[in-house]
Amino acid sequence: MTSRALVYGDIDLNLIDGSAIWLQSVTQALARAGCAVTLVLKAPVRTSRLIAPLLAEPGVTVRRPVEEHLIEGPEGPGPVRAPAAAELLARLDAEQPHDLVVLRGRALTAAVARSEAFAGRLWPYLTDVPQSVPGLTSQAADELGMIASAARYLLCQTEELRCFLEGSIPAACGKCVLLPPMLADIPAARGADAAGTPLRLVYTGKFAPRWNTLEMTELPGLLSARGVASELHMAGDKIHDDATGYQQRMRAALDTGGVTWHGGHSREEAMRLAASCDIGLSWRHPALDASLELSTKVLEFGALGLPVILNRTPIHEALLGADYPLFAASLADVADAAAAAAADPGLYRLAANRAGRAAEQFTLDRAAERLRGYLAAAVPARRARRASTGESDPDRRLRVVVAGHDLKFFTPLLGYLRLQPDLEIRVDQWAALGKHDAAASRELAAWADVVVCEWCGPNAVWYSRHKRRGSRLLVRLHRFELTSPYPGQLKIGSVNQVVCVSKHYARLCRERTGWPETKVVAVPNALDVAQLDRPKLDGARFHLGLVGMVPSRKRLDLALDVLEELRREDDRYLLFVKSGMPWEHWWVWQNPAEREHYADALRRVQRSPLLRGAVVFDDAGPDVAAWLRRVGFVLSTSDDESFHVAPAEGMASRAVPVLRHWPGAETIYDMRWIHRGPAEMAAAIMALGDQDDWRAAGDDAHAQAAAAFNLARVCEAWHGLLTADLDPAVPGPILELLGSR
Repeated sequence: MTSRALVYGDIDLNLIDGSAIWLQSVTQALARAGCAVTLVLKAPVRTSRLIAPLLAEPGVTVRRPVEEHLIEGPEGPGPVRAPAAAELLARLDAEQPHDLVVLRGRALTAAVARSEAFAGRLWPYLTDVPQSVPGLTSQAADELGMIASAARYLLCQTEELRCFLEGSIPAACGKCVLLPPMLADIPAARGADAAGTPLRLVYTGKFAPRWNTLEMTELPGLLSARGVASELHMAGDKIHDDATGYQQRMRAALDTGGVTWHGGHSREEAMRLAASCDIGLSWRHPALDASLELSTKVLEFGALGLPVILNRTPIHEALLGADYPLFAASLADVADAAAAAAADPGLYRLAANRAGRAAEQFTLDRAAERLRGYLAAAVPARRARRASTGESDPDRRLRVVVAGHDLKFFTPLLGYLRLQPDLEIRVDQWAALGKHDAAASRELAAWADVVVCEWCGPNAVWYSRHKRRGSRLLVRLHRFELTSPYPGQLKIGSVNQVVCVSKHYARLCRERTGWPETKVVAVPNALDVAQLDRPKLDGARFHLGLVGMVPSRKRLDLALDVLEELRREDDRYLLFVKSGMPWEHWWVWQNPAEREHYADALRRVQRSPLLRGAVVFDDAGPDVAAWLRRVGFVLSTSDDESFHVAPAEGMASRAVPVLRHWPGAETIYDMRWIHRGPAEMAAAIMALGDQDDWRAAGDDAHAQAAAAFNLARVCEAWHGLLTADLDPAVPGPILELLGSR
């Protein structure tokens, strides 16, 4: 099934700048990924420089607002404004529904998100958003949270931007995916071993104060004073205007000696111009050094074989190396760097090779491959119905209710199920473990073909007594329920399947309840492995991670034992604890034994010479994937767990899992990662002190997590359970995952 994509940017394609190039590129990448793409233009077409390649692209349809007669002003048609764009897109979608809607522009995206017309189908590309904590006002955070809630994916240009959004906007967690800059088919690289004479500098793009384009026009004179003959070539027709008269000053500077202004050109023509030059310029005002974005121009220059003069920033250092020779902080630095590159062929080749290798990661084909992966997860192929509901309409979707008070572990599954075209999903959200709207639950029970109760608690007891005759009931049991009275109150004859998250707990469940063996299966927790698999930060090899330290059975004290053992040998080891604090949980803090456990542990952190300054407490939250970038080893020191998802999440992130042997751990995790106690756990970590050994172990752990817990495989098993016939036999395709009953 070909996915249908609707693309719109709050961008005038008559003016060439980075955002216009992005809109052209993402349209091409989606088409190459197999989408039928409808690109809707914001403004009437005055030049076809950017849309001409799109008109020739198979699978792309360009809709022009002039032809649609959607806007009229006193001077004729003008650009579409954000509210009108939201209405326009909804109208086009009504004509032929789309699977995804790709947007750029925060005001536009907010307007579309508020309309709720595309909930779950929005793929906004976020750039014009606050990129620092001080800049993120409560109003901006609320707006971004609303956008994230309406979106299927949030497309982020860099890992840094993705992590910032996830750390600031809880609703963004699990939805942020990478879509780095995209390079269209580039002309042959320049391939020169040295700069020419005169030295030809080039800038292409918009002219704006923070882009330092006015200052660049001084370079020919500054280089002449250093004895270097040079020319500055500039292309672009978008000149910033403000009350200071910048536009007039910039326009006058383009006519100064040594500067050649080529005006506006198509992307291909601009690249041909750049390819005829020696050095690309992407030096900007220091105010942009904290940007979490990456300039496409830097990559284009590199792909053309040009070294680039640019600011030293963390993103640029990660891209080109901290020792890249053409970083510049001031106009004088730019002139010095250009003069040095002109005089030293070795330096010139080094910079050109670094820029060229960096650009190889950002081809249009790679972007298309990345988008194909996102499409496969977001737009599942239509499947044949496998269940009979007894209805006369064979096309009616299977009606599924998910009921529970805490759905955090079920959320990945719920997102998948909502996307399935053969399922209709509703949620019965209980206010607390035993508190719900009984009338609403009765209505849902009468409606449902299948009810899934998350947790074997009062919700499962209620539905086992009130479910509609002929409907199916699935109950997922985690851990605490086995020692509670609720399984004994369950009307097990009304339950079709009890789903445990590990084979160990499935066995305990059967032994303690006496329920029929055919009623109980094991399906592991699901992980979005792709979301968790991110580059590790420097120093991660010496960082231990503990996710959750409450209640005391999580054994923070043993994690501190491991850290002390390690720091006796190497004080680079640190422990990061991502958790709520015990006093935030009344049921924990009212217990004297619990309070004493944490008082002792926190006193150790303060007083132990080996622990002082080596333990970092981070807030609990959904931004686990971003947090795990700093973690090289994930600890599981618990007395007891039903599954313990933290080590699995760490494995998916390429951290090495280090588990204490709690009961049943071996039924979930490889014995390679399981140890008797803190001393053996510390020894296992020290044994991976070499960087290469640690990375190899992390890669092995990642492969195991991807095979055992990946979201698609686990979700397919759940789909099989939901759509099975009333016969209690489990469908064949999921037997392997369910394992022994």
